[in-house]
Amino acid sequence: MRMLLIEDDRPLGSAIREQLVVDGYAIDWAKDLAEARHYASVADYEIILLDVLLPDGNGIDYLQEISKRAVSRRVMIMIMTCRDQTSQKVEALDAGADDYMVKPFDLDELSARIRALARRRGGYMPPTCKLAPLTIDAAERSPNWTDIEEALYCFGSEIESNTVEVDIRRLRKKIGRGLILTERGLGYRLVDTW
Repeated sequence: MRMLLIEDDRPLGSAIREQLVVDGYAIDWAKDLAEARHYASVADYEIILLDVLLPDGNGIDYLQEISKRAVSRRVMIMIMTCRDQTSQKVEALDAGADDYMVKPFDLDELSARIRALARRRGGYMPPTCKLAPLTIDAAERSPNWTDIEEALYCFGSEIESNTVEVDIRRLRKKIGRGLILTERGLGYRLVDTW
């Protein structure tokens, strides 16, 4: 799952990004709205983590902008701010936010809320396929090269042209060659041996 973090506080943003990478998410980090607009113009995100008080504008205004554009694709938006008044929470939720966290917050709670957003969005699937000692979440899916690169590597990362091939080769070495098939022109597919 790919996320966009919009947070100008560098220590907090760094801690959030680190936590979410450990949790297995691909995350891009914008420090202001101009950078966020740039990221949003070149990538699709399932979840946006949005601060309200940003150096170049108000996060609620950007939230309304996102909500108007994201008609065809549902983007889940979590507000993260120090604004703790009920009226401010109501304003954000009415503007289109899916969740609201008041700073400071615990990173474990943030992770749990993101998992809840993913379940509501439909991006979370319980384990569906067991192959030897592995449990695979994405049954019946053959991702293409772009999907794999976007899911594994954050936007702006320098990726060698054969990075995915090398990772797949290493994975095949660990779990066996016959369990991951190459779909020519598409990507890879897991074989359910049961």
